Amino acid sequence: MVDLHTHTTFSDGVLIPSELCRRAQVKGLRYLGITDHGDCSNIEIIIPAMVRLAERLNETMGGLRVIPGIELTHVPPSDIPSLIAESRDLGAKVVVVHGETIVEPVAPGTNMAAIEGGADILAHPGLITEEEALEAAKRGVALELSGRKGHSFTNGHVVQMARRVGAVLVFNTDAHEPGDLMDRETALRVLMGAGMSREEALEVLEMGERLAKRLGGWQDG
Repeated sequence: MVDLHTHTTFSDGVLIPSELCRRAQVKGLRYLGITDHGDCSNIEIIIPAMVRLAERLNETMGGLRVIPGIELTHVPPSDIPSLIAESRDLGAKVVVVHGETIVEPVAPGTNMAAIEGGADILAHPGLITEEEALEAAKRGVALELSGRKGHSFTNGHVVQMARRVGAVLVFNTDAHEPGDLMDRETALRVLMGAGMSREEALEVLEMGERLAKRLGGWQDG
């Protein structure tokens, strides 16, 4: 099981990073991305801290590999590409952009700015258009199917758009507290609830693992 979108006390999560990692390890996760909410005010604090944490925990937590990252959140669309680049320069291995979910007032244009800016994952992209999904497919930006309440309302739509244009899909929990983390079978049920067959759902989870290995630099792991 892979989860590349989670939060800690560095933003609006309830667990310190080490406890989140331990709980994820017990839940059976193999790869965990820590992607607290960031913008130009705090990425210089969050990302280096997560890089240091990942370096330590990846030496000591057998069975779980931690990937330091960021979720650029409610950033003006015009600033997204430069903040993606800055996040990578600071050491983020997974850059998530908070997409145009239908349950928050995300600025229109965020989805396309994230895709054109080269984010790794466009989180909960809401009622993503076919044009945006096609651009994501061309650029290799993964579209997220979310386990998070509210954000998950449009999972079925995202599946349909991705199928239509061949876009990559990944599943993440967007965990903010212990109960948000999911084991493999629960994740599969969420994906099947979005209209996927079990075989399609398994492929989404496998895609997440391939993406985690690539982003973490563990291709041969």
